[in-house]
Amino acid sequence: MPRSAPARAPITSPAAATVFTTVLTEGPVARVDVARRTGLSSAAVTKAARPFIEAGYLEELASGGRTAPGAGRPANPLAIRPDREYFVGVKITGDDLIGVVTDLRADVRASAHHALTSHDVGHVVQALADLAGELLSGDLAERAYCLGVAVSGDVDQTSGVVRYSPFLGWRDVPLAALLHEATGLTVTLENDVKALAVAEQWFGEGVGASSFALVTVGTGIGSALVVNGGLIRGAHGVAGEIGHVPVADGGPPCHCGGRGCVEAIASTEAILTLAREVSGEPALTMEDAVARARGGDEPLRGVFAGAGHAIGLGLAALVNLFGPERVVVSGEGVATYDLFEDQIRRTFAVQAFGSAARCGLVIRPLPFEEWARGAAAVAIQSLFVAESV
Repeated sequence: MPRSAPARAPITSPAAATVFTTVLTEGPVARVDVARRTGLSSAAVTKAARPFIEAGYLEELASGGRTAPGAGRPANPLAIRPDREYFVGVKITGDDLIGVVTDLRADVRASAHHALTSHDVGHVVQALADLAGELLSGDLAERAYCLGVAVSGDVDQTSGVVRYSPFLGWRDVPLAALLHEATGLTVTLENDVKALAVAEQWFGEGVGASSFALVTVGTGIGSALVVNGGLIRGAHGVAGEIGHVPVADGGPPCHCGGRGCVEAIASTEAILTLAREVSGEPALTMEDAVARARGGDEPLRGVFAGAGHAIGLGLAALVNLFGPERVVVSGEGVATYDLFEDQIRRTFAVQAFGSAARCGLVIRPLPFEEWARGAAAVAIQSLFVAESV
């Protein structure tokens, strides 16, 4: 699928990046308001905005007669032209590829699913290339140059390498380079939770927050941290791994090699394993366990409460160390949040230190398409970075 050279947004300075990000996440917004929010001078904002307007990324809206504070002329708001460029985002799970095409505001314009019948790297690369080709049929292909891919595990975004993905059984896979060769698209690779955090930071609960955390509950327990507007990666790219914080001395073994990790107690698989032991039913399904717990089965309710206690301990540790304004809790496991919400909040309230307990917990169940949208948001973010593969 050959591609012409991408026509990138003219981000040539920190001021240009600041102005473009402000309009992207908070627009439409007048130049004087951009200046006030960013600390740039009005002249610097005008200078930075002009190339974006000329390149078609920004437009100046009619003012409707509103005037800027202290000025005698109308304040014409700056706004993103969302259809200037499109972005492909794909979330890789153990069973499926979920793909979307978004505009510059990360609004979904098309979506598709492909089943994965193998975790072989070559099979996944070809299936993902086929999915991208399907998504980019027709008019969307004309202004789409970038592919964002979200995958669970230890991901090196700079090199585009999946260093370790336990659910796929991968180690040291140069996925970005392989996908670039297969699709011709500029590829940005990211850990799936961090990708979802980027979408929340720019287009969701994180807009306007200087710091927040995203915690996902489901097949794994993950988190991503944003401080002063920046995603925290850590020296080795694994910052925020709340799922591998030990909360039970001598607890169940975790696939990471440790014991008693939050993920070893509160992931979907861990909950189901303990539910089968407690019930004495090796064939018990998660759906049945949930239904019976909701119906009042006390031993099974205790399993979910134990998971909630572990998550609450992990959240409290995160908030005590990091002190975010809010924590967004999401993931497929949130569908059963009613079974352990009370225990999460009780444990969090006891373990959070002092004013840290005032941190708001926002619960947002999200479908996998939102994870794919997060991957597209990472591709949008690549407008600011020159090193993508």
